[in-house]
Amino acid sequence: MTYQHHIDPDRCKGCGLCVAVCPKNVLEISDQVNAKGYFPAYQARPEDCIYCAICCTMCPDVAICISETEGTQESS
Repeated sequence: MTYQHHIDPDRCKGCGLCVAVCPKNVLEISDQVNAKGYFPAYQARPEDCIYCAICCTMCPDVAICISETEGTQESS
């Protein structure tokens, strides 16, 4: 199984809760302003993400989701 982490930059108000709870320090607050005038969170180190979904749970704006994607599986 492979997963995809997505942050909707236009829903995020940059509160930083996801940044604070990420166990792998994957997330940071952007220096780019979104359409609503906030600085949204983004994945600064996506290769370190373990898809634990703590950020999704903490986000008060439901701006973060982790979804399963179709990927190739290795056969033994």
